Amino acid sequence: MSLFQAILIGIFAYLGSKRTPWFFGVTGGWNMIGRPLVAGLIIGLILGDVRSGVIAGAMVQALFIGQITPGGAMPADVNWAAYIGIPLALAAGGTGEQAVALAVPLSMLGLGLFNFIMTINAYFPHMGDKAAERGDGAGIHRATYLAAVPSFILRAGSAMLICYLGTPLTEVLLNNMPDLMLHFFEVAGKLLPAIGFAMLLKQSLSRSWMIVLFLMGWVLIGSTSMSVTALAIFATALAFIFVMAQGQPAVQAAAQPAKGIEEDDCYEE
Repeated sequence: MSLFQAILIGIFAYLGSKRTPWFFGVTGGWNMIGRPLVAGLIIGLILGDVRSGVIAGAMVQALFIGQITPGGAMPADVNWAAYIGIPLALAAGGTGEQAVALAVPLSMLGLGLFNFIMTINAYFPHMGDKAAERGDGAGIHRATYLAAVPSFILRAGSAMLICYLGTPLTEVLLNNMPDLMLHFFEVAGKLLPAIGFAMLLKQSLSRSWMIVLFLMGWVLIGSTSMSVTALAIFATALAFIFVMAQGQPAVQAAAQPAKGIEEDDCYEE
C-alpha cells in the first residue's frame, strides 16, 4: 500500500467516524461512509480492487448489522473494523474472511480510541461556555471548530499509520501462518456474521412467532431461484398486508365508542 492510498483511507476513516459533521452530519458520515459495506467499496476503489473490497465490506457489515449506537454508547467501533481491517486484509493479499477476523479485535481497540477522543473533546464545550459568558461569538465558533481537530488527528492519523505501516507486517503474518490457523480464520470469518444477524433478529422480532417469517424467507431463497431483490419486494408486500390487517380492528374499536356515544346523545335528547 502506498502512502497516498493510506492517506486517502485515513481521510475517509475520519469522514465516516462518529461525531464528524462534515459529510451531511451523522446521516452521511457515520451512517453511510462509516458503514463497512460502503467503506469496502471506497477502499476497493482506492486499492484498485473493487470486487474484493465490496465482498470484504459485505462480510464485515454482516458482523455488525445488528449493532446500534444510542447516544454516545458504542459497543464496538465499526470505523476501525472497516477502514483498518478491510484495507489491511486486502493489501496483504487476504480475503473477506481475514478482514472479518481482523475486524473483531480492531473494533475493540477502536472503541478505546473513541472514548479517548470524547474525553479530550469534553474540554471544548467549556471553552464555548466561557466565550458565551463574554459575549464572544467568534470564540464560540472557534471552540466548535477546534473540537474537530483532535478527532481528525487521532482518527485519520491512526488509520493512515496503521494501514501504511501495518500492511507489511500483516502480509508476513498471512504468508507464514500455518494452514490450520488460516482455516480457523476462514471458518471464523463465515461464522461471525451469523452473530450479527442473530443480534438483528433479536431486535427485529418483537414476537416469538415472527421467526416463522424469517424461516419462510430462508426456505424461499434456498429452494427456489428467487433473487434477494425479489424476496425483499415480496417481504415488503407481506409486511404491508400484515400491518393493514393488524390496524383494521384497532380502527373499528376506535370508531365503535364514538358511535355509541352518538346514539346515547340522541336517546337523551
